[in-house]
Amino acid sequence: MDATTVEATYKTREVEGIADIYFYRKVGFWLAQRFAERNIGPAAVTLLGGVFGLAAGHLYFYPFLAVNLAGLVVHMIANALDNADGQLARLTNQQSHSGRILDSVVDHIVWFGIYVHLTLRHVVGGGSSWVWLLAFLAIISHGAQAAAADYCRSAYLYFVRGRARADFDSAAVLQQKFGAMPWSGHVMEKLMLFFYMRGIYQQEKMMSHLARLHEACERAFPREIPNWLQSRYDSLARGVVRSGGWLMSNTRMVALFFLFLMGWPTGFFWLEITLFNVVLAYVLVRQREVSETALELVQHPPPA
Repeated sequence: MDATTVEATYKTREVEGIADIYFYRKVGFWLAQRFAERNIGPAAVTLLGGVFGLAAGHLYFYPFLAVNLAGLVVHMIANALDNADGQLARLTNQQSHSGRILDSVVDHIVWFGIYVHLTLRHVVGGGSSWVWLLAFLAIISHGAQAAAADYCRSAYLYFVRGRARADFDSAAVLQQKFGAMPWSGHVMEKLMLFFYMRGIYQQEKMMSHLARLHEACERAFPREIPNWLQSRYDSLARGVVRSGGWLMSNTRMVALFFLFLMGWPTGFFWLEITLFNVVLAYVLVRQREVSETALELVQHPPPA
């Protein structure tokens, strides 16, 4: 397998985790090639990944270690397909807003299913029904953590790799697109755009400093991000992006593996609302510092 060809389907190497670079991206690229040969589109791959993800969540329900480990294997297949859909889109030049929206919706559904199955496992096994409150707090925490990590990664791609390599959307722009899209013949597409737009809006609210930086760059550099800003943002934000990587799916799967071995799957909820939220707080503080420094540079650029 030609590594340079594989890397051509990365978003960029700097935002990829170790497991992504050395496993998921390689497997995903092989799958993307096979899907391309059979004229299977990215949306179908996304939905197939969702089916595997939901199946993994169901296997987490049963209090048998062998079944739970099988669930982790199925979850790994779901993650490989989740990588493959984006790689297939880049390989076949089929990147689209609708594809990103579908990917986000499916990911949320998969993890919601996992939380529900872990909660039902606890309750059916005779545990306290208070676990539903714990699960709710964990789901809210998970959503905030994933949104922050994704927004920081999108910003990094936008500022360091340029607009052509980034999916750094603005809620205001999406609102205009939503308003211009008719309901007739576009009901599902418009509903998905609405939920995606709300997600971007929440990201901008959570990291308003980064949203302001984005707006300032769009005004100051309407054609492309200048090289001096790309280089400076890279040095400022790379550590933040790496920290945010701890909030992605790979870390959670490792945590689930050890918690299943320990026989304490609901410990995952405690991890979400404690340790992972500490990482989230660190990411938010550091990203604010990066955004404020970069905004100062945009407002007072170095002499040409």
